[in-house]
Amino acid sequence: MVSVSSERHPLYNRVKTGQIANCALPCHNPFFSQDERAFTVFWIGLWSVLCFVSTFATVSTFLIDMERFKYPERPIIFLSACYLFVSVGYLTTGPALCTVVFLLVYFFGMASSIWWVILSLTWFLAAGMKWGNEAIAGYSQYFHLAAWLVPSVKSIAVLALSSVDGDPVAGICYVGNQSLDNLRGFVLAPLVIYLFIGTMFLLAGFVSLFRIRSVIKQQGGPTKTHKLEKLMIRLGLFTVLYTVPAAVVVACLFYEQHNRPRWEATHNCPCLRDLQPDQARRPDYAVFMLKYFMCLVVGITSGVWVWMETTSLAHLSHVRGCEEEFLGSQLQYILVQHLDSTSGFPPLLDHLRIHLDTSLGRFLN
Repeated sequence: MVSVSSERHPLYNRVKTGQIANCALPCHNPFFSQDERAFTVFWIGLWSVLCFVSTFATVSTFLIDMERFKYPERPIIFLSACYLFVSVGYLTTGPALCTVVFLLVYFFGMASSIWWVILSLTWFLAAGMKWGNEAIAGYSQYFHLAAWLVPSVKSIAVLALSSVDGDPVAGICYVGNQSLDNLRGFVLAPLVIYLFIGTMFLLAGFVSLFRIRSVIKQQGGPTKTHKLEKLMIRLGLFTVLYTVPAAVVVACLFYEQHNRPRWEATHNCPCLRDLQPDQARRPDYAVFMLKYFMCLVVGITSGVWVWMETTSLAHLSHVRGCEEEFLGSQLQYILVQHLDSTSGFPPLLDHLRIHLDTSLGRFLN
């Protein structure tokens, strides 16, 4: 443990570890061995890189063909963009970049949770309230206002209260590692609220879809429900891909905030070790590895869910457009050169050039 003795230190009289005031956790978690810490670096780095690649592919696909992603599915793009920055935060090291890392991981992590709520809301409006794409898109400015303003206020509050601290396991700057109150107020409570609201919207949307499916079956038979069932499968798939990791992260945080005082007290007072069972003396290493995996896997799954279906088409269309533009220009050049060499009538040549420009323009467009 590290003693905070200077009154100028931001954690002075604000941190307590194992019931000992001004006692803080070191940069490296004292509960894990050197081999476990080395594997942690590899584990977090691996999933951060995979998350970055997947979300980068998603964002690049969106930039190539923005019209392909309309509401109610467009929030998935912004959710993936948030996880792109979260993965960059996990890959960024250095004490000089502490505030930057905190903003990358915390701000965009909370923004991704709000985009998940917005995604659930837009799906509910489309499925349950029968809203069209244009009607939902009309409220996009309010979606962006909520998704970026709320995390901004929370991030500013954390910075103003000097509550940014170091994660001794992941090696990043975050909040709630030295104070359980900050962990519960700035991390755990918002995640629980976002997960609950988003799940309620999804359940309401599912109920509406099942009702519509029943009506369609009664009126037109089962063949007309194919597209609706496909939408329900996609919606259910992404629900599992997000809600399960989010619920696991919340469960891991509950486990940590419930047991951390016991771990710290046992570490600081060896006399308590004989009174605690072996599994209660130190945190479960697998739980922490599961938490970091689930924090990043949503970016991977959301990216795969989007770009496996649309990336190939979007990139193929972009490549074909470039090829058509190149081949059209080459064809025009060859034909004009041929006309220059074979025709002795400049007015006719000019007329053919104008006609060729118009025809090629219509063909390529």
